[in-house]
Amino acid sequence: MNRALVITGVVATAIAGYAVYFDYQRRNSAEFRKSLKKKAVKQKKFKEQQEKESKQSKLEAVKKALLEDLKVNPIPTDLSEREAFFMEQVATGEQKAKEEAVEAAICFYKALAVYPNPTDILGVYQKTVPEEVYELVVMMIAVYPPASVSSILSKGGPGPGDTKPTAEDLD
Repeated sequence: MNRALVITGVVATAIAGYAVYFDYQRRNSAEFRKSLKKKAVKQKKFKEQQEKESKQSKLEAVKKALLEDLKVNPIPTDLSEREAFFMEQVATGEQKAKEEAVEAAICFYKALAVYPNPTDILGVYQKTVPEEVYELVVMMIAVYPPASVSSILSKGGPGPGDTKPTAEDLD
């Protein structure tokens, strides 16, 4: 018991001594402060690089999973099949949302692809779907926009110089 107390005391004294030394160096040594700043900057750059690489690899994985699934299970083009397909995909996506985020996002993406007004359904997704799954759906749209979204994006809104609506906008 006495020996453990002595060892604990020595370790505590060593830690306190190091803390005092570190604080003294931080306050009084310009070189030490510079080295700390350099290490902090280097660590920040490394962290940003890691996040960028992580995001890029996640994007590639999502793209690959989406394209593979679309090859195996294409989106129907017949109008009568689209409604049933939409309901099926939303139900499947809701079931998978808790366990398999990527597969759930693929289901929600496919439902969005057959929905007549994709901006409305995106608003609903944002409110009801878990945030992780919603972000994956948005990534999928960015990687491979469905035809319904592409037509909206290609029309676009008025440009910076266009202030008057056209006749097409009014109809």
